[in-house]
Amino acid sequence: MNLHVLSSPFRLRTLLASGALAFSMLASGAAVADSNVVMAVASTFTTLDPYDANDTLSQAVSKSFYQGLFGFDKDMKLTNVLATSFEASADARIYTFKLRQGVKFHDGTDFNAAAVKANFDRVTDPANKLKRYNMFSRIEKTEVVDPYTVKVTLKTPFSAFVNVLAHPSAVMISPAAMKKYGKDIAFHPVGTGPFELVKWDPAGDLTVKKFAGYWKKGYPKVDAIDWKPVVDNNTRAALMNTGEADFAFQVPYEQASLLKSAPKVDLIAAPSIIERYISLNTTKKPFDNPKVREALNYAINKEALAKVAFSGYATPADGVVPEGVDFATKLGPWPYDPAKARALLKEAGYPDGFETTLWSAYNYSTAQKVIQFVQQQLAQVGIKAQVEALEAGQRVAKVESAQDPATAPVRMYYIGWSSSTGEADWAISPLLASASFPPKMVNTAYYKNDTVDADLSKALETTDRTQKAALYADAQKRIWTDAPWIFLVKEKVVYARSKRLSGAYVAPDGSFNFDEIAVK
Repeated sequence: MNLHVLSSPFRLRTLLASGALAFSMLASGAAVADSNVVMAVASTFTTLDPYDANDTLSQAVSKSFYQGLFGFDKDMKLTNVLATSFEASADARIYTFKLRQGVKFHDGTDFNAAAVKANFDRVTDPANKLKRYNMFSRIEKTEVVDPYTVKVTLKTPFSAFVNVLAHPSAVMISPAAMKKYGKDIAFHPVGTGPFELVKWDPAGDLTVKKFAGYWKKGYPKVDAIDWKPVVDNNTRAALMNTGEADFAFQVPYEQASLLKSAPKVDLIAAPSIIERYISLNTTKKPFDNPKVREALNYAINKEALAKVAFSGYATPADGVVPEGVDFATKLGPWPYDPAKARALLKEAGYPDGFETTLWSAYNYSTAQKVIQFVQQQLAQVGIKAQVEALEAGQRVAKVESAQDPATAPVRMYYIGWSSSTGEADWAISPLLASASFPPKMVNTAYYKNDTVDADLSKALETTDRTQKAALYADAQKRIWTDAPWIFLVKEKVVYARSKRLSGAYVAPDGSFNFDEIAVK
């Protein structure tokens, strides 16, 4: 979930009465079957092709079927999955991977170097128009060295490449299945993962069963998973209370206290790498003035925001890149000081404040609370902000599709992000590099700092961790000082898990991990 919430916002819609009835009829159904598990999630799934998914949820559920060369553990540390080792050239352009042997896809096809080449060739072909093309467009060519060795040559140095290969989109799909189904592979997932598809209703449930030929002996430890999209917050919480679901994410903050006291439920609040911020269009007055941007950071009480909007399940942001992402640097938080904010506004030539607009990328209840709280805080220092929570279509049209910075209508923009590669490049470059203005990426602050750009570029040209750390630290310090954002909070991931369930958790990026899922 690089994150826009978790890559893309979950859009909360009212649950149809018939859907609620269906859930009430589950009673002692799948959730209480000893080896079947029900997972209640906040949205429907857009696709089962991770290379063509922008939302974290669709990529997360695809872990049922698919695996990549690498992955992350519960602390976002890189792990080997289908690759057993790798070597990188000194210039970070050529990567050679040794592959796990004896692995088969669900259709019986062997996993090998030819399969890796087929997948990378598919995603790097612009004619396929896959949504994750930009993540892999640096690949110049993929070569089979021997059946279990593959060499990837990049167009330019990119030392974060292995982290990209741990992103949930970078999976291995059966070459035979890709040939058989073509573009319809999104409805016919065939991977090396622990589960096979039983059925998928694009407007509803997705059911998977244990893959008998899974390469990891003794796994999976459950027979089936039923993934249930439950878009209504209260219904999702109720399913946990009644035992009709074994796992629920997202848990609405306002329901957390109720679930915390439920006798058969564990409520878990875990650290995340999901950071919330308000970007400021630095090309437009008054946000082109650094003193104004500083003032806005002093004007917001982040501790109070965490309590009011997130029910305490958030902490003030203390850097550009949140702790838990490789090469993150702790720099703050910005203190709450409205008197200093008013003084800075006066120095900047705005003694009486100004009027502006504040848009939210999301329209769900927590986001509404955030922008209303910020609106009230800004009013206390003389700033009148007209707030609007955008629908997904409005967000794309007004913000993400803007073609010219000179005419971009965005001013203040509430959004969030998580680096699902676990590395600082994906936490900074898409949001703050000058090459990432919309519509290419999401630098909605239209921020440009030549030194920051140079730091980011140089960091990708070296595999020396000490050099990379110094370059990323310098970039983060400059961004923090320039304040192209109001740095708000780092969320916690809050989810509910049945006491009978183990081995399933929400990862720091808002994705799922259920490799060890089991019932007690």
